Amino acid sequence: MNPTILFLVSVLIVTTLGTADGFSQRIKRGKETWGYVRVRDKAHMFFWLYYTTADVDYKLRPLVLWLQGGPGASSTGIGNFLEIGPQDASQQNRTNAWTEQVNVLFVDNPVGTGYSYVEDPKLLATNNTVIADDLVSFMKGFFIKVPEFENIPLYIFAESYGGKMAVKFAQSLNKAVQQKKIKCQLAGVALGDSWVSPVDAVLSWGPYLYATSLIDSAGLAKISKKAKEVSDAVQAGKMGQATELWGQAEDLIENVTNGVNFYNILKQAHKDNSSNAVTVLPSNEIASRIHECLYHRYVGQFSAVLDALMNGPIRDKLKVIPHNVTWGGQSQLVFRALAADFMNSAVKDVELLLNTSAIKVIVYNGQLDLIVNILGVQKWVENLHWVGTKQWVNAARIPMEDESGGTVAFTKSFKNFTFYWILNAGHMIPIDASDVALRMMKAVVGVK
Repeated sequence: MNPTILFLVSVLIVTTLGTADGFSQRIKRGKETWGYVRVRDKAHMFFWLYYTTADVDYKLRPLVLWLQGGPGASSTGIGNFLEIGPQDASQQNRTNAWTEQVNVLFVDNPVGTGYSYVEDPKLLATNNTVIADDLVSFMKGFFIKVPEFENIPLYIFAESYGGKMAVKFAQSLNKAVQQKKIKCQLAGVALGDSWVSPVDAVLSWGPYLYATSLIDSAGLAKISKKAKEVSDAVQAGKMGQATELWGQAEDLIENVTNGVNFYNILKQAHKDNSSNAVTVLPSNEIASRIHECLYHRYVGQFSAVLDALMNGPIRDKLKVIPHNVTWGGQSQLVFRALAADFMNSAVKDVELLLNTSAIKVIVYNGQLDLIVNILGVQKWVENLHWVGTKQWVNAARIPMEDESGGTVAFTKSFKNFTFYWILNAGHMIPIDASDVALRMMKAVVGVK
């Protein structure tokens, strides 16, 4: 079935917001478009497009499509209002907003995330292939509304689990372009702190924590033992069990580190004592309880910050959200539906892109991220089955400096592959280092 636009609104807004001295603060915003695309029968995907406010014709700037993680985290909420959109959660102008340089498209993906929804829970995606197919269908519907974007370079940027989805999506979209099933100028995919190789991430938790003084040798032994259980389950093809063991490993880490922040090891952690009793529940309830705890840790805590905004003023502004749909209302179901696919690797998808296309592939990672820490990411990158891996490993690493000459990042490239080490940043780089994230994005898409 061809995707169908259900609702769409376009507006050009220049507003004034009240301040202490009246209405003196000008808030500059550009043209916006939002709406739904039916990607499958009874499965609806919501998007929000911001045209760039750069002082040029928007058609001269690339389109950046942002995919959030989770799975089940909302791009139109978290990516938009907490990371790179034109305004923050207080609806004030954001410094270093990406919309100042490029057109930005936020998509609530997979279906059921954010404002996206399914009319039957059985239609929720259960694997990465379904997610990629839905996103290709979405792009077909999106281009029906804004066909001029068919001719504008498209860069897919993703964060966390979004990176796993993005690389499969890029692969499927590129294939559809080659088969002339869709017209699209796919130029690159950028994977930020991405859950591409889950086993490498888990196995590196202990060494990373030990190297940063957050555990001792006894703690390292405990975490390494549990991490091996996760790896063994994956090797045996017991993917649902692997996800449960992954959750148990995180609970163990919280205990031995006194609650380290998985997103940024130097920040105060979000305390959640409800997870401590997971392993003493009846066996038939353990999986459900672990999924609930993990959802809260990686999606729920951020959604809670935005819930009132997204289900209040923003919903009222959009005017297209069905009356029986709430922002985030199905997100926990999304997380649970993908539990058996969660620990599957997407490394082969990265390799396929590198070996069969000229599309730019970028990997970037925060120095202070634990959940997808730099040790695990470097491992899978340095072991890519790609003809350029050895040359990339031996290439010179170039520092990025701030105005005072301090090092803020390193980068290394060979052919169409680039890696960024972002210093003093955790899992959500635009929150911790918005200026560096913006510089990196501009370099990737070729904006001066």
